[in-house]
Amino acid sequence: MSKSLPILLGALLSIPAYSMDNYTIDPTHTWPMFEVNHLGYSTQRGRFNKSSGKITLDIAAKQGSVDITIDAASLDMGFAKWDEHMKGEEFFNVVQYPTIHFISDKLIFDGDKVVGAEGKFTLLGTTRPLSLQVDNFHCAPFPLTRKMHCGANISATISRTQFGMAKFVPMVSDEVKLFSPIEADKD
Repeated sequence: MSKSLPILLGALLSIPAYSMDNYTIDPTHTWPMFEVNHLGYSTQRGRFNKSSGKITLDIAAKQGSVDITIDAASLDMGFAKWDEHMKGEEFFNVVQYPTIHFISDKLIFDGDKVVGAEGKFTLLGTTRPLSLQVDNFHCAPFPLTRKMHCGANISATISRTQFGMAKFVPMVSDEVKLFSPIEADKD
């Protein structure tokens, strides 16, 4: 038995351990956006120009987490007066609520691909569960830096009134579609 103990310990130590890889959101390739029906005439879109965050990922263990913060004051509707209106108290109220936040420690996998994330979304100080759909998930060395890089497209739908943003409902739809390209570099 004394001879088999070192062999057993050696075998256990040689088993590869699952390891989480840490990634930092690339803000130059991550632009959270939203769209809403405007009076039945058109779909209006807005985007946030500043976001940051971290992703942890262990594809072999099918585990990971996401933590994304959006700078609400970076809202860009494409027109300065409209930006100002949307940043005001009736909508994003960026003075009182300067950030929008999504956090998840439950990634959903289909094989080696992340296809979803279950987490919590905070808007206007209200936090609610949110399921993100993840499409086109891909990790590979980035061609210019050779550093590991992951990207995907994410989407979800929320009811803005559940977060206290009720101005002009139902003329401007309660349903808001959220979407974003997202890319991250391995730390």
